[in-house]
Amino acid sequence: MNRQIISTAAAPAAIGPYSQAVRTGATVYLSGQIGLDPASMILAAGIDAQIGRVFENLKAVAEAAGATLDDAVKLNIYLTDLAHFAKVNEAMARYFREPYPARAAVGVKELPRGALVEADGVLVIGER
Repeated sequence: MNRQIISTAAAPAAIGPYSQAVRTGATVYLSGQIGLDPASMILAAGIDAQIGRVFENLKAVAEAAGATLDDAVKLNIYLTDLAHFAKVNEAMARYFREPYPARAAVGVKELPRGALVEADGVLVIGER
């Protein structure tokens, strides 16, 4: 299997033993992103800012892989409070165009660094 590790300073550095993304063939697997500012590594304040930062981070990693969020085929969203589900939908409408990717949204007890939201995804490049 031929794997290409994707890395960019435009998204937060990994905070553990993983890569920001891995590409194999036309498929890119995006690691989970929380609302960390890539320059300061400080968590954005509040759910709205964290959701926006999560999608900006995913967008930056997608671009480093030579893709866009339009190439997303699957997203997983993790929320510490499912009451914020509608806010995620609003943000997705700004960052994604139809046809939208498949998605799961899961309520979790906690996330790294006290984050309120995390998202990961899968992109397929070159197929639209």
